Amino acid sequence: MQKIKRIFICAIIILVCFLLETTIFQKLALASVIPNTLIIVTSSFGFMRGKKEGLLIGFACGLLRDIMCGNLIGFYALIYMLIGYANGFFKSVFYDEDIKLPIALIAASELIYGLVVYVCLFMLKSDFHFVYYLGHIIMPELIYTILVTIVLYQLILNINRRLEKEEKRSASKFV
Repeated sequence: MQKIKRIFICAIIILVCFLLETTIFQKLALASVIPNTLIIVTSSFGFMRGKKEGLLIGFACGLLRDIMCGNLIGFYALIYMLIGYANGFFKSVFYDEDIKLPIALIAASELIYGLVVYVCLFMLKSDFHFVYYLGHIIMPELIYTILVTIVLYQLILNINRRLEKEEKRSASKFV
């Protein structure tokens, strides 16, 4: 029962973040750049819950982006899966009281995401304006995502803490 509840809540978090990104943040765009809330979700679940959950959440976030915004089905799913999985390696050094590691990991994830998107969607099509893309898209999106991370990460962390408490309480009833 707890597993179904966690899946349902994770799906709601993904959907809410996607809706925030595609509605409210579209109106709050700075220099026509919006924060990448799905990277925040994917990275957060990766280092909070581990490689497997990071991979699964990343797949769900990426597939949602592919279906709604992408030209290729699976392109964003693969990127987000790899980012979620890579963040899962940091579960052993993650402490929920310290916000420096999550911000650093989310920033690194956003930077890697921006670089991969540039290479795959622009450079391979002979668009070699990397300095322009870096200065006008990657870095502003990175900064905006970090600013949104400060608030959104706290919400995700609190939801995860509550779910873990309930899971521990539920597990202790059966022992």
